[in-house]
Parts: sequence; structure tokens; C-alpha cells
Amino acid sequence: MSREYSEQEVIRRDARAQLDAAGFPPYGYSWDVTHHAASIIDDFDETLHQPVEGVAKVPFRVSVAGRVMSMRIMGKAAFFNLQDQSGRIQVYISRDDLPEGYYNTIFKKLVDIGDVIGIEGFVFKTRVGETSVHAQRFEILAKALRPLPIEKEVDGKVFNEITDKEYRYRQRYVDLVVHPEVRKTFQQRARMITTMRSFLDERGYVEVETPVLQPLYGGAAARPFTTRHNALDMKLYLRIADELYLKRLIVGGFDGVYEISKDFRNEGLSRFHNPEFTMMELYVAYKDYNWMMDLVEEMVETIATVLHGSTDLTVGDNTISFARPWKRIPLFEAIEEKTGHDLSGLSRDDLATVAKKLELDIDDTMGSGKLIDEIFGEFVEPHMIQPTFITDYPIELSPLAKKHRTKEGLVERFEAICNGKALCNAFSELNDPDDQRSRFEDQVGLGMRGDAEAMQLDEDYLRALEYGMPPTAGLGIGIDRLAMLMTNSRSIRDVILFPLLRPEVEESAAETE
Repeated sequence: MSREYSEQEVIRRDARAQLDAAGFPPYGYSWDVTHHAASIIDDFDETLHQPVEGVAKVPFRVSVAGRVMSMRIMGKAAFFNLQDQSGRIQVYISRDDLPEGYYNTIFKKLVDIGDVIGIEGFVFKTRVGETSVHAQRFEILAKALRPLPIEKEVDGKVFNEITDKEYRYRQRYVDLVVHPEVRKTFQQRARMITTMRSFLDERGYVEVETPVLQPLYGGAAARPFTTRHNALDMKLYLRIADELYLKRLIVGGFDGVYEISKDFRNEGLSRFHNPEFTMMELYVAYKDYNWMMDLVEEMVETIATVLHGSTDLTVGDNTISFARPWKRIPLFEAIEEKTGHDLSGLSRDDLATVAKKLELDIDDTMGSGKLIDEIFGEFVEPHMIQPTFITDYPIELSPLAKKHRTKEGLVERFEAICNGKALCNAFSELNDPDDQRSRFEDQVGLGMRGDAEAMQLDEDYLRALEYGMPPTAGLGIGIDRLAMLMTNSRSIRDVILFPLLRPEVEESAAETE
């Protein structure tokens, strides 16, 4: 169905029609870009390139393309700002430099703010010292039929119509145009992933791909998304983790494998959670969780240094140091330190009694592990600002981790907590197939009691373990959470280009943060 156009949209559509009628196509096919805005400013040498009486010693000729962001027309000439990925450059255009009629009938009348155009000309400095391009040819490459939000200056501060975060997330393409600093966040995110990939590749670990559609979900405690394969008449799940497939590859003889991938968990939205998110999972044979802690420290320290030239970063109101070594503290010790309760060795009922004393909202479906996790999440995790390894979790919380070699009832697991949230999760991986079967069966029992996040019993994975998996260290690190830290972003939606939002027609209040 067609929609109603605003007054400005009607004017722009009329301009498009006039361009077509004048034989001036409003949507070009290509443009030979030789320079970008930032490189023009950086490379201009006034002693060589500045024209004197219209002639430069060495003319600095450029071909640049971008979006018109502002325009100042002064009769027979005009100045406008052209924005590309690198920044903005001022352009000067004059009636006398264009074919007859182009300036008055095309540029002045039919070019609008927001249009994408190509410019050819030479570089010079204006009387006020601003590096600019003197345009001698221009072409419209994409006519903008919708106007960009209007920037306004109030008390020295620039405002525009995109002030609502939900609107910015929904129309990220406009957000990126109007707020070019947002692009820097995603450029830093890309550089962060590249640095992580290089760090792992240099150590000989192999990047692999595992199935997104899985007949059984596993590798984490989470609710899955379900779908169906019509040809096979088969129910499938979007993966919640890559773990069980990656460990099959360790069984198959790889010494180290990793995957940077999208995972999907059917959970609520918050500033720390998006149902579609990016994880890096790494599995290395013949190593344990102590070795993996050292690797995580080194990798994150390296990323911070590459991105910022320092291991100290400002995140919100805090200065966080990623310099090695990070503090390491057992889970029960951390809980006792914050609550005064020693939870080690307590039964499920005793844990429930403690949780009620701490005024937590619990129910009968929650096993011992869930209760401990609730207490930790409420009283410990939010207060841990500097990167800290929480180690040695109860076995009920970690059905895929190896039993602790010296501490009864615990497993060799750690989480790195930073700025009040978990950054990664890692184990000495369980490689005893009989022990793993027993743990899966316990998970099935939790599921029957109503735990929607309990794991399934995966017979094929157990079969793989029965062929023998060497001692292995495993790691899962949240790329989005790490990007939040590395770019000083408050919400996970600030580091995901297209986060999940409510349908636009049903949009009401923003998601609870």
C-alpha cells in the first residue's frame, strides 16, 4: 500500500521527476573516488597546492563522494559540507565552473541536504583558512526522498530530531548519518574482533564453523528459539552455544579450535541482553582452567592496548585496568564476603532459607545451583568493577565442567566479572562420558520440575566422549559485552548495529533497562 507523503517529501519527489525530465539521472551507477574527506585535509600542502591567481604550483586534484550535510547558497556560488565515512569536507561550487544551466536549474533548485553526490575539482584554502574542494564537476548519485533530521543549535549545543534512543536503534541508517561518531563505535568493535582473531590465529588455533540449526540445543542454560525444516518434517533449534560441536572437533584431533558466531537465546531484552548476540568460543586440548585464566588476561589486555594504547579505560564513572594479573577469588568466598553467609555444603532447602533471609524472590523450580546463582547475581556481581575471576563453582551450576581436583562438590570453572557483569565463562571441560551422562540426566530432572533453561541429553555428544576427549580448557566470551567495555557504551544496543526491538506498530514504552 502507498503511504502519504509529507510536504517536504512531495517537494523532493518533484525534484526527482525534474531531474529525470532534464536527463540528469537521480541515481548514478558509480563514481571514481580518489580521496576521502579526511585524507584531503591531511594531504593538503598550502606551499604546493594553494592556487595563486587561480594557479597552483602542483594542483591537488580530487574526486570525492558523499552526502550533502549543509548548504549555503550565495547567488552565483555556494558552499556546502560533504560527509563521507572519514568525515566532512567543505565544497565550493560556482555557476561559472559548470556547464550552462547546471548551477541554476540543477544544483540550486534540485539538490537537497541528504543527497549523495560526487564531486571533481581541486583543493584550496579559503580566506578564513578552511581546506575546501573547488568543484568543477558534480553528479547526483542518490536523491534523498526523505529529509534528514534537522540540526539545531541551542546555547552552543547541537540538537537534532533523533533524540529518542529507540528511534535511533530502529533507524540505524539515519543515526549513522546524523551521528557519525556512532560509526566509530562499530569501527572499534570490528577492530576488537580482528585483534582477537589475530591473537588466536598466532597461537595456531583453527577458526571453524558449526551448525546454527541444531536438532538438540546445548552448551548453556537457556531457552532456545525453535523452527522447523519442512522437507524433513523436523523440529530444529537455533543454537544457544557452540560448545558441544566444538568439543566434538577436539575429539576428532584438533588441538585448538574457536568460533566467532551468532548465538540465540529466547530471553528478555535489557541493556545487557539481546536475544541474538555474538560469542567467541575457544577449546584447547591438554589445558585446564588455570591456563585459560592466563590466556584471557593476556588477550583482553592486548585488545585494550591495541584499541586505546593503554590498559586503563574509562567506563562510565569508573577507570578500569585490564593490566595483568587480575584478582582471583572462589565463588563461595566472594558470596560470604558480601552477604556474611557461607553457602558451601548447604542443602537445597538451607540455600532457600538463606535466599529468603536475603529477601530474594525464589520458587520451587529452582535447584541449588539456581539459588546460589541468584544470590551471587544480586549481592556480588554488580559490585565487581575491576576485572576479577570468580572460580570454583558448585557442580549443580556447571553440568559441562570437570569436577574440581581438590574441592568436593565443586567444578573447575571461572567467570570473569567486570563493571558489574560477566564477561566470559570457562571450564576445565568434563571429558568423562559416564559423569557427563549423569549430569545430563540431572538436567533432564530439572527440566521435568519446570526449569525451562535446563539442558537436554545429547546422545551423540556422549558417544563422541566415549571415543575419548583429551583434557581440554574451554572459554566463551561475550563479544557484545566486551565491546561495551572497550567503547564505553552503556547499552548492548549501542554496540549492535540492528538490535531486536518491538514491532514498530506495537511500540509503546522502551524496554525495561
